[in-house]
Amino acid sequence: MSFKDLGLHDPIVETITKLGFAEPTAIQKEAIPLLLRGNTDFIGLAQTGTGKTAAFGLPIIQLIDLAQQSPQAIIVCPTRELCVQITTELENYSKHLKGLRMCSVYGGVSITSQLTALKRGVHIVVGTPGRLIDHLDRRTLDLSGIRIVVLDEADEMLKMGFQDDVDAILAKVPAQKNLWLFSATMPGAIAKITKQYMKDPATVTIGQQNSGANNLEHFYCLVGGKDVFQALKRFIDAYPGFFGIVFTRTKRDARQVAEWLNKAGYNADALHGDLSQAQRDFVMNKFRSNSLDVLVATDVAARGIDVSNVTHVIHYHLPDDAENYTHRSGRTARAGKSGISIALVTSRERSRIRYIERDLGVGINLIEIPTGTQICAKQVEHFLKKVNETPVVESEIANYLPKALDFLKDLSKEEIIKRVVSFECNRFLKAYNGVENMRSDMGEERGGREERGGREERFGSRSESRSESRSEGRSDTANREKENRLFINVGSVDGLNKKTLIQLISSKTAVAESSMNQISLNERFAFFNVETLSQAEKIVSVLQGVNLNGRTVRIELSSNKPSKPAGGRRDNARRF
Repeated sequence: MSFKDLGLHDPIVETITKLGFAEPTAIQKEAIPLLLRGNTDFIGLAQTGTGKTAAFGLPIIQLIDLAQQSPQAIIVCPTRELCVQITTELENYSKHLKGLRMCSVYGGVSITSQLTALKRGVHIVVGTPGRLIDHLDRRTLDLSGIRIVVLDEADEMLKMGFQDDVDAILAKVPAQKNLWLFSATMPGAIAKITKQYMKDPATVTIGQQNSGANNLEHFYCLVGGKDVFQALKRFIDAYPGFFGIVFTRTKRDARQVAEWLNKAGYNADALHGDLSQAQRDFVMNKFRSNSLDVLVATDVAARGIDVSNVTHVIHYHLPDDAENYTHRSGRTARAGKSGISIALVTSRERSRIRYIERDLGVGINLIEIPTGTQICAKQVEHFLKKVNETPVVESEIANYLPKALDFLKDLSKEEIIKRVVSFECNRFLKAYNGVENMRSDMGEERGGREERGGREERFGSRSESRSESRSEGRSDTANREKENRLFINVGSVDGLNKKTLIQLISSKTAVAESSMNQISLNERFAFFNVETLSQAEKIVSVLQGVNLNGRTVRIELSSNKPSKPAGGRRDNARRF
């Protein structure tokens, strides 16, 4: 079946074909013919990433009367990111229509431009509940001509507490309108809306209700609480080309995990509710452009993220319920692509995995923490595959090839391969060769509970409680007592950043990069932690007095509780 067969007009079919749409998805095949009639309420249940936006967006575009210069369709969605995404997609679908105007309205940005757009006249309004209510209260949004109302991600909207706002919006639209509801799950609150506001709705369910994508693999890993971050790093390293989202329970966790990842040399950033809209847009633009490898996000902030080729979703903390698990995991395996979801859990949380399995009807398989040997093998294999697939353009390298061949003439083919592999995969080989394998958590419940902020006891809580802060404070203190903090008198003025500083220290001392963390880099000095005292002593003995770009390196051990340096003084530094 083609898009033409669904009843879409030729200009629309031509436009979406140019956008790369080959054939409709299951939800589009079922929904579009029904919605094009323009005379029915509709419920569409399908997992995320199956093309729901086009399923309602294409019929809306075709049904709009361009001669009527007032809102005819309103699309209500839970988050700013989803609001922007829907608007962008509708604009792409409607490039053939001259004069079609739409406006997105959401909080966190100035309302002035939205007021201007609405005053000029629009046909389609896409908005979040709160900002839509603002415009209704200001009387800057007229819903009297609305013929179509779409509630997208309706389950999340109600879960976020927008029931009253949704009721207020629906009270302002004409009784003779079509209400289209799209959702990945079907909780009781949505059933209430269908009874109150819908009349004999047509219902389409793609797959099992509340289920995830068929091309998504689900795994869980039992991890001791104190090892969860190290386990996260291993899973990232074990999948070369990792491009994923790590979900945390709280905004503070998102900030902290992103900071740890950056200090460990990964390209990561956090997305959470404390960011301004400009900051959120900046982070998302980096992620969409693949400038980030890892996005660390909370549930609410990540809703509506539709980024191509996300390979993995990792649950640093388990979500409160199966519905959130579905929405999180749905950020990968989109548009027919495959994906992997991995939950890092303690042994006491295993029962919650079983609950999610039963509720969603999916199998979540136990997976072990990758060993250092496995990680190195994967990375070397990935590099060799890239080398083998790299096209050679003789004309581009002709001028440089003779010199290269002459330079390497004394090396055998085997020697060249050894050195190339060592050069490319050095970080992983140094980090994991000879490092002990991590054990899965088969009963260290108490340690896991304390180190991870008591998360097993906090399921269902509505805020970051004081007990969470106290637990995490104990964890931080325990970690600092196990680690050793070093001061070194080199910094950004020496042409170093956090990553190159760690690489330099590792190359000089043979201490694995993975053993160094909590890096604080200043202009003329830096602090960093290592895991053991013996590593600290080795680094000091090797680097003390070494000349770096004309500067004599001085390195010292700081106390376990460093204070903030003032006026360039080092924090409680003592010399070996």
